[in-house]
Amino acid sequence: MKELSSYRGRKVVVLGLARSGVAAAKLFHGIGADVVVNDRKERELCPEADELTALGISVVCGGHPEGLVNAATALLVKNPGIPYTAEPVVEAQRLGVEIVSEVEVAGQLSPAPIIGITGSNGKTTTTTLTGVLLEAAGLRPLVGGNIGRPLSDAVREVDPNGWLVAELSSFQLKGTTDFRPRIGCLLNVAETHLDYHGDMEDYVGSKAKLFSNQTDSDIAIYNADYEACVRVTERVKARHYPFSLTKRLAVGVFVDPPYAAIKPGAEGEDEAERWIVSRTEEGTEDRVIRVGELGLPGRHNTANAMAAIAIALCAGAKPEQLVPSLRNFRGVEHRLEFVGTIQGVKYYNDSKATNPMATTMSILSLPSPLILIAGGLDRGSDYMELVPVFRDRIKGLVAIGETREKLGRVAALAGLEAVKLVEPMRDAESTVRRAVEEAAAMAGPGDIVLLSPACASWDMFPSYETRGRMFKQSAHTL
Repeated sequence: MKELSSYRGRKVVVLGLARSGVAAAKLFHGIGADVVVNDRKERELCPEADELTALGISVVCGGHPEGLVNAATALLVKNPGIPYTAEPVVEAQRLGVEIVSEVEVAGQLSPAPIIGITGSNGKTTTTTLTGVLLEAAGLRPLVGGNIGRPLSDAVREVDPNGWLVAELSSFQLKGTTDFRPRIGCLLNVAETHLDYHGDMEDYVGSKAKLFSNQTDSDIAIYNADYEACVRVTERVKARHYPFSLTKRLAVGVFVDPPYAAIKPGAEGEDEAERWIVSRTEEGTEDRVIRVGELGLPGRHNTANAMAAIAIALCAGAKPEQLVPSLRNFRGVEHRLEFVGTIQGVKYYNDSKATNPMATTMSILSLPSPLILIAGGLDRGSDYMELVPVFRDRIKGLVAIGETREKLGRVAALAGLEAVKLVEPMRDAESTVRRAVEEAAAMAGPGDIVLLSPACASWDMFPSYETRGRMFKQSAHTL
């Protein structure tokens, strides 16, 4: 993307309102661009429209009008969730108009170096923990991106002597050209979002953009236990600083003694005797913390913690500065969140588990027996990878949403007898309440009811947060 000032007096189309669209529109309006914001929702469903109109920004709601993108358009800033098949995006491609996400804009404007964190699972937990660790080390972080606060808004407040810590989705990264984080971290790669990307090549290629503009003065952190992560970073110019659960590394962060496999779980395996160790390029080795002391359960969260440790150390933290926060950090809402014990049954909210890999990790991170509530938007997966954990760890399944019948077939293949498919009711809240009631009827004292959908929420809910909060409310009102 060109220098921001070059768009002064030129037409910039911002496609999609929401938080990132509003932030981008204000930025370009502030430098004197001719900004047009478009959202296909009706005006009454776009509460942000009035604020932008009051600033003198043109806002068009209710569809994509003909000629929205034309030969005079200098740039299209696209909401990450809008597919590249949308009519204005197709027209921009036909006309050769550059298409970016607001992350690209923020990358130009940030006065502080950027830490970019991406992956199929664990992004929000790792990003949040990274912010906590940097704060504990006095490194003045500001956290934003896909985690909630648009980066193009966060750049206004970040300390130039601190760090801008960004959670980045594949949707956001796909819309970048020159974005360059000082520290980039790739947590893992799993098959997901194929309805948006079309195939794994495009999905992985979008993730790889995190590193594509880095130089040898930057740092690439990645999970050495995933072959896809290793392949992505093979030709990266940045200094490599991997992390691993399963092998000692010459440079990076690892568990010592290593685990035999990356299969997640919370079965113990002498975690009190396992250390998270860091090793520098100079060969200095530090034992940071015992795995058993981490505040987050589950082997996948050990990997998340190692990634956050690697980032913090590369940003200038000392190992000893990180230990109290690693012990005390208990995670974030909707990520294996303990809701409470009700009539002897424990309830966990893992609404952020939007793909089968994430649900598998959560199931293996909790003791069985489990009653699982799952289901949601149908993105074409057959969910067959869930058969082993359904067979070995699940006592009962309550399935909701578009994928309920698919998940029911998986449960049958796994030999589950306690299966309930909940038909959609008059509203999403009623459906969730019925699902929780069905799960409670299956559970006995000492059991766990886990909401871990393995699917996105958009078939019935505006967000995974709404889904999770409805689940918690339903559990508390049993």
